[in-house]
Amino acid sequence: MSLHTGNEEALSLEVIDRAARAVRAQTPLKPRLGLILGSGLGGLADAVADAAVLAYHDIPGWPVPTVEGHAGRLLLGTLEGLPVAVLQGRAHYYEGVPMPWVGLPVRVLQALGIETLIVTNAAGAVNPEFVPGDLMLITDHINLLGMAGVSPLRGPNLDRFGPRFPDMSQAYDRGLMQAARAAARAEGLLLREGVYICLAGPAFESPADLRFLRSAGVDAVGMSTVPEVIVARHGGTRVLGISGISNKANLDGETVTTHAEVLAAGEVIVPKLTALIRGVLRRL
Repeated sequence: MSLHTGNEEALSLEVIDRAARAVRAQTPLKPRLGLILGSGLGGLADAVADAAVLAYHDIPGWPVPTVEGHAGRLLLGTLEGLPVAVLQGRAHYYEGVPMPWVGLPVRVLQALGIETLIVTNAAGAVNPEFVPGDLMLITDHINLLGMAGVSPLRGPNLDRFGPRFPDMSQAYDRGLMQAARAAARAEGLLLREGVYICLAGPAFESPADLRFLRSAGVDAVGMSTVPEVIVARHGGTRVLGISGISNKANLDGETVTTHAEVLAAGEVIVPKLTALIRGVLRRL
């Protein structure tokens, strides 16, 4: 099955609106907040009340993930009294999805009216102080793929959403970060902070890769999130980013990293992430 239905790499307003209409046809709920759940973190979706559930493959054009730990469902319901749209998993660039189509789900959420987006991921530690099971508040990111020319904004600019050249000086909303810090304190959670980098994947990083990234100021590494954040900010959506640390920094090449390890760490991370996000929502 194709991961998307478009023949062209660039997105169009028609593609976005068709997908949004398919979602609206299933529920009258108008979400104010979107939440994207990364590898092994889909269990947080169980907290959504009165949810209408749509499989990704039933939404025209929506990229369908092929990786274990990504259920491929969109839930629309309430969480802490707020109307929310929750993405239980995401598709990745390495799965063969053109980068603008990786951003399609965020565009659809924007068309549905969200004001805020919370993005989560399972990330590998680059900072040697981080351990599996930690939560990291993303304070900034390095868009390495974008520097190499792979952008979710490639193609004609969608003026209805935002400008041709969006600013990324505050990609992660400072007010939302303060809410996350306050929620972590109230819940007694250790909340690390740091810089996230998105690589193309799907191979995990070599020790030399990790040492290079550490020298560049990176704290955690993954294969997602940054394209979604760029699309969200292009459309004026506020963003909060949280990484769940799934494996320790392998700076010396003494350990082997596996996807099974990532999924196992998710079982530890989900309860913490659920408490943190609920705390943030209570402060919105």
